[in-house]
Amino acid sequence: MRLLLNILWFIFGGFATGLAWLFGGLVLAVTIVGLPYAKAAWRVAGFAFWPFGKEIVDRPADPADLGQGSVGCLLNVIWFIFGGWYLALAHVVIGLCEAVTIIGLPFAMKDFQLAGVALAPVGKMVVDK
Repeated sequence: MRLLLNILWFIFGGFATGLAWLFGGLVLAVTIVGLPYAKAAWRVAGFAFWPFGKEIVDRPADPADLGQGSVGCLLNVIWFIFGGWYLALAHVVIGLCEAVTIIGLPFAMKDFQLAGVALAPVGKMVVDK
C-alpha cells in the first residue's frame, strides 16, 4: 500500500514538491550562511519525494551539532521569519484542498506534516516507520 501511495504522491505533486525543496536547498547552499538551512531543506526533499512509510522526528542530542539547542532554535526562528511561514501556508492550503475527498485524506496528512516541518526544519530528521 505504501508503494502505491508513494507512486501516486510522486506523480500528482510529490515530484514537483521534492524538486522545489531541492532547488531551495541549492539556492541556500550558495551562501555560507544558508548551509545549515540547505542541509535541512535536502532532508525535507527526501521526505517530499516519498513520504509514505517515513516520519519526521527530532534528531538525537549531539553537543557538536549546531542544529540543536539554542543555536538550532535561533536558526529555526530566522527560517520562520524569512521563509518557513509561507512554505507552511502553501502546504496547508494544498492539504486542505486534498482533504475535500476521502481519497485525498492520506495525501492531505502528508502535506500537513510537510507544513509542520516547513515551520522549523533545523534539528529534524526523516526516519523509516
